[in-house]
Amino acid sequence: MSGEINVYGVFVPTLLLLMLLALVLMVLLRAGLARAGFYRVVWHRSLFNLALYTLLLGGVVAAARWLHP
Repeated sequence: MSGEINVYGVFVPTLLLLMLLALVLMVLLRAGLARAGFYRVVWHRSLFNLALYTLLLGGVVAAARWLHP
């Protein structure tokens, strides 16, 4: 995986794009969890969201490295 991606002549770090993808997934997952009422059993919502984002980012990075070695 290269260090940057060329977007219309501007080099953007790959990690930034992966972080944005993880953020989009996080927003969708948070909406689904809130609709299901999952946050009623979570002790600290902000810490849970941070941990969930970290796990999603790690999964997205691992998937990107697996798809494009």
